[in-house]
Formats: sequence, C-alpha cells, structure tokens
Amino acid sequence: MSELFETRIRRIGTSFGVLIPKRLMKDQKIKNGDKVEIALLKRRKLALIERAFGIAKGSAGFEREHNDRV
Repeated sequence: MSELFETRIRRIGTSFGVLIPKRLMKDQKIKNGDKVEIALLKRRKLALIERAFGIAKGSAGFEREHNDRV
C-alpha cells in the first residue's frame, strides 16, 4: 500500500534526490538497497487532487435526509 507524503528535492553531489521519512520506511518495511517506484506530483497538481477528493468525501455541504440510517 502506498502513502502520500510531502518532501523537497535536494542536491546530492551532482544529482538530486528525495529523503523518505524513517517512519515510512519502517511502516512499509523498506530497507536500504530495496527498489521502489516513485510517482511525482508537483504541488499545484496535488492541490487539484486534494480539492477533487474533498468534494468526493462530501465536503460540499451534504446533509443526510434519513436520520435512521448510518
């Protein structure tokens, strides 16, 4: 299962990289030398996705018509 987290691009010698939080490494059982797949989302695109999911979660003022249902 993947987890979304925010980090910054950092210069490492003549290359660039990202740091993965230790907690995430432990939770996902990732260790040094493991291969991982990374999807990149620029912050602007992430904001659009967050807004879209917010609407899908019913944050647009949804009110339940039947109080007898959970």
